[in-house]
Amino acid sequence: MISSPANAPAANGADAKTAQTDVPASLQDADAQSAGRRPKAAVLITTLLLGVLSFQLNASMVTPALPHIGAHFGADAGAVAQVQSMFFLAGAISGPIMGRWSDFIGRRRALLLVLGVMAVGTVLCLLAPSLPLLVAGRFLQGVSSAIFALAYIVLRENLDARSFGTSVGIIAAVNGGIAGFDGYAGGLMTEAFGFQSIFLVVLGLAAIAAVCIIRFVPAGRAGGTAGTSGNMDWWGAAFLSVFLVCLSYFVSTGSSAGWTSVPALALLAGTVAAFIAFCAAEKRRSSPLIAVHHLRSRQVWTVIATTVLTLAGIFAIMNFTVVLLSQDGKNGFGFSASLSALLFLTPAALIGVFAAPLAGWLTGRMGWIRTLRIGTALSLVCAVAAALFAGNEWAVLAAVAALGIFYNGFFLTAINGLSVLLSPKEAPGSLPGINGASFGTGASLGVVLVAPFAGLGTQGGYGVALWISVGITAAALLVSLLVPAPDASA
Repeated sequence: MISSPANAPAANGADAKTAQTDVPASLQDADAQSAGRRPKAAVLITTLLLGVLSFQLNASMVTPALPHIGAHFGADAGAVAQVQSMFFLAGAISGPIMGRWSDFIGRRRALLLVLGVMAVGTVLCLLAPSLPLLVAGRFLQGVSSAIFALAYIVLRENLDARSFGTSVGIIAAVNGGIAGFDGYAGGLMTEAFGFQSIFLVVLGLAAIAAVCIIRFVPAGRAGGTAGTSGNMDWWGAAFLSVFLVCLSYFVSTGSSAGWTSVPALALLAGTVAAFIAFCAAEKRRSSPLIAVHHLRSRQVWTVIATTVLTLAGIFAIMNFTVVLLSQDGKNGFGFSASLSALLFLTPAALIGVFAAPLAGWLTGRMGWIRTLRIGTALSLVCAVAAALFAGNEWAVLAAVAALGIFYNGFFLTAINGLSVLLSPKEAPGSLPGINGASFGTGASLGVVLVAPFAGLGTQGGYGVALWISVGITAAALLVSLLVPAPDASA
């Protein structure tokens, strides 16, 4: 687990003393002064929220603007889809890299670096004369996804255990958007001022976030978090990036061109080769991105697997199958696109805004593991209810809305907190970053698995798709039972 410099657990007292004797007195004094100036929890959480919102608005407000972007550049839907796909791909890559790199350069510097790259991408999007340049800008903007992992680590290192739980819930509350209204606002802005207006808002928010981070996030000592030493593992970062890129394109290519098609098989081979190269590189590094023996440990692989499986099961229900079912006029509910979003997307997002902080508060009372298992188990119950009553729009609506409590609230809060608390002490930024990348992997996998059935547009097809999601979520629950509890002092 990661321990706060000011609130080091008693169990790690010996380690703390050892680390302190290896640090020059001047640096010890600087750390003590930094701890004395540590900001209040509300100020720190608000500052990090500004950074998180810089990413989240980039993700959600652009979605309704995609048709306008296509019309502006005269591009078809396939080309415009890259505006979002490249954004999220960059996020998957940046999370593990920036999380681990922050162990060496410090959290504040990493946050500012991420915001700086995002700002460059935002300016490029504002001025882009062609779609390829806009896509390049979106890729740079996607790097800001790492802010989530960095925010969780900063909170753990600067707040006590009880405040940490609540703060994780607050940050997780905006993980799916601002109660569903950010997408609506993006549509209104696009219609009134053009899609470029969205990027102006994001750029302004990023600037405010950067100023607040400089002012309120403790600088810390580069290389001094949790006794971290060594150098950044750029070879491991490169191989992991290739692995994530190949995996992403394998999933999308396999679903469209066929799993046994030549492009899909080539990408599968690249995925396997990159993973083997990554493992080989990590074994030779003195300070790896994440040690191979940690990947095999229960405290790491169970967190990653639980995230991937839960996202695959629940995301496919909320953001794919139910969306298609609700708008199908022949074998579904026949709602318009706007009414479908209002009924089946907004309630869960709105409920999650309140449920996530509550879940964070409850972790201090009943523990992180119990919160995770309750969230996963009751998310499974909601999935079963949606599958059993797939022909009743009000039953499906109630099931999806309840996911706002148990998935958006309990699960997301618990899994994000545990990724910080269970991360290896010598690499505290590794597991939060890799777990962040697992969100996109799980979501893509779930949609790919149910798409052939939900895409049939039949009652039977929707039913099979929902039951596939139920099966995946049940597997997630079983894996969550293996997630070990963090140290009692966490």
